[in-house]
Amino acid sequence: MGGNQSVGGITTEPASPTVVKTNAEWKAQLTKQQFNVCIKHGTEHPNSGRLTKSEIYGCVCCHSPLFLHTEKFESGSGWPAFYKPKEGCVRHVVDKSMGMKRTEVRCRTCEAHLGHVFSDGKPLRYCINAVCLEPFNG
Repeated sequence: MGGNQSVGGITTEPASPTVVKTNAEWKAQLTKQQFNVCIKHGTEHPNSGRLTKSEIYGCVCCHSPLFLHTEKFESGSGWPAFYKPKEGCVRHVVDKSMGMKRTEVRCRTCEAHLGHVFSDGKPLRYCINAVCLEPFNG
């Protein structure tokens, strides 16, 4: 993709990960489900993921802090929802899969797929796969 784009008013930006691993390295570190969702850009079934309560939720792949508990809310979507990520911790990518144009959310540090952000209401709704998150113990 050349340059920044906007999807639903959300600006997308190019990748510049600082943690880069091979698929074999990710497979050795992650569970099968984590690998499928985070690395292969899959999704978990709605209402199947469980989050351990934490003040901060981090990336299961690189352990970077991503979302504050105070930004979490119940959206009724079946996935954990947040109003916003920690500043500078995620990046947005145009996702044209599944016959629609959406905004994918990735960890800025390692490029792990986290979920999608929707601008279908006020405020924004970051729907994140629970399998991608872990309690952050910085």
